[in-house]
Amino acid sequence: MKGILKTIGTSLLLVFLLAGCSDFEEINTRPDAFGSEEVSAKYFLTGIQIELYAPNRFPYWRAHLIHADRYAGQFTFGYNGCWWTGSLGYAYSAGYTDATYDWIAGYVSNLSVYQNFVGEGGDLENQNFYALGLVMKGLYYQMYTDTFGMVPYSEALDPDIITPKLDSQSEIYRGVIAELDQAMEIIGDQTVTGDGIELLAENDLFFNGDLQQWKKLANTLKLRMALRAQGAPGADFAETAISEALQAPLLSTEMDNALMEKDTEIDQFGNAAYGDVWHNFGGIGSHWNVGKTLIDYLRDNNDPRLSRYAKPIIGGEFTFTKPAEGSGASLFDKHVEFILGELDNAGVPYTRNGSGDEFTISVPQDQDYYVGQPSRLNPEIYPHVKNDLFSEPADWVNNPKNQGLEIFPEVVFTAAEGNFLQAEAIVKGLSSGDAQALYQEGIRQAMKIWRVEDSEIEAFIANEEMAQLNGTDEENLEKIAIQRWIVSYTDGFEAWAVVRDTGYPVELANGVSDYDIYAAGTLNGEYPQRMRYGNQEYNTNGANVEAAIQEQGPDEQGTELWWAQN
Repeated sequence: MKGILKTIGTSLLLVFLLAGCSDFEEINTRPDAFGSEEVSAKYFLTGIQIELYAPNRFPYWRAHLIHADRYAGQFTFGYNGCWWTGSLGYAYSAGYTDATYDWIAGYVSNLSVYQNFVGEGGDLENQNFYALGLVMKGLYYQMYTDTFGMVPYSEALDPDIITPKLDSQSEIYRGVIAELDQAMEIIGDQTVTGDGIELLAENDLFFNGDLQQWKKLANTLKLRMALRAQGAPGADFAETAISEALQAPLLSTEMDNALMEKDTEIDQFGNAAYGDVWHNFGGIGSHWNVGKTLIDYLRDNNDPRLSRYAKPIIGGEFTFTKPAEGSGASLFDKHVEFILGELDNAGVPYTRNGSGDEFTISVPQDQDYYVGQPSRLNPEIYPHVKNDLFSEPADWVNNPKNQGLEIFPEVVFTAAEGNFLQAEAIVKGLSSGDAQALYQEGIRQAMKIWRVEDSEIEAFIANEEMAQLNGTDEENLEKIAIQRWIVSYTDGFEAWAVVRDTGYPVELANGVSDYDIYAAGTLNGEYPQRMRYGNQEYNTNGANVEAAIQEQGPDEQGTELWWAQN
């Protein structure tokens, strides 16, 4: 992938050149310019894949880590020594929110340039590349609207409209599904984009140019969105879309995964990964831990992904000292008993020496214990949250670049989810088939991504209650939702959407209420339902933002989206 990413610089140059020309052929009059036989949309496709799934370090830190991954309950800050407390993101910050909004809202510019080049009459006209752009547009808008709610859509790609209206989620979902249908119709039975310079191969970071895989991706995204919309007000299109999607090929086997390989060498401002934040921000202060809810589900259900997702705690000796004054002093006993309770719940043995205002515990360092750190802990408990008592992400997740180490790929869409979605539709009575078989195949495919041995997978499926759809419909839907949430590890935007859509895991969806332990934030303890709009949108498109707020509800984190679980 290293060589592919080097083409991004060329692609950006081409964007500049083409955007400044009234006629593409003008560049051929210069002897030092690219000839038309040397230019293909495939170089631009690489760029829009990278920008959406592995942008530079700043949005990767602010959008992914601070917000989506933590709202998903899968990563968390707030241990003693971390630069950020667990309240970050739950208490509104204009700077962090603006950084997130500016990145994701700004992506539409690159997408618009691409679509205008490859669309009918464009300088790089190619219907197959246009179809791929429609699929990228669908992936983008599902993430964008599921983060903020109403956003510019129907007028956003029109270069003549500088203040586009914000469309309702119902209109966006309906429009995206229609465009996915259009993309699949264009692709038809084709397998490649064209010949010669028009042949898309390694420049496609998802499927190496296989159009039938893109078609499956479009159809599976259609199913995800239709199931999410189903039951929401005005979603009359949903059940038809579900039925159509289930009658066409979906992502379902190991070869179908859309996992974008991470470049292990390119600069963090060209292609970011978790390791760029983990290693380059300055020591332990920039690190984070894996969330309690995720670790608990993996550990308590004997899930073999546990050691692939996270590291065992380090253990050692830890001293707890009562503060001299303030709320931390009055809550000292409650705070330390909470921390020790997490060790007890995880089955971690320890010895305690001393009592009163200061005591020490000793935790074994020669055994593998996994303890997740609770999400959104408040600043008062911060001094007692010892980092070495909680599990960090596995090395594969946050390996540094330029050291020859493999980095876990970016999750775009998995075959596991394709199976889980089918099982969900059956349990909801929207389709017929063997929900149990599809659910278990989803688990199988989810574990394969993390290189779990086949014997471990089959033992889990055969022996664990979590692998059986043997309850009521609601209990079975809960299991499916939790498995969809677990397989979305490192894809915080989708994991967060699963919680809001289904209400599972309930441990997250219910929010928090004990403010001696947790941060209420600006949400008063409720689970975040969306992010606020960025100030740039107010400054440049204020009238349309205000109109959207009147329809959608207050521009607050607690305002539920159109499809959200009530």
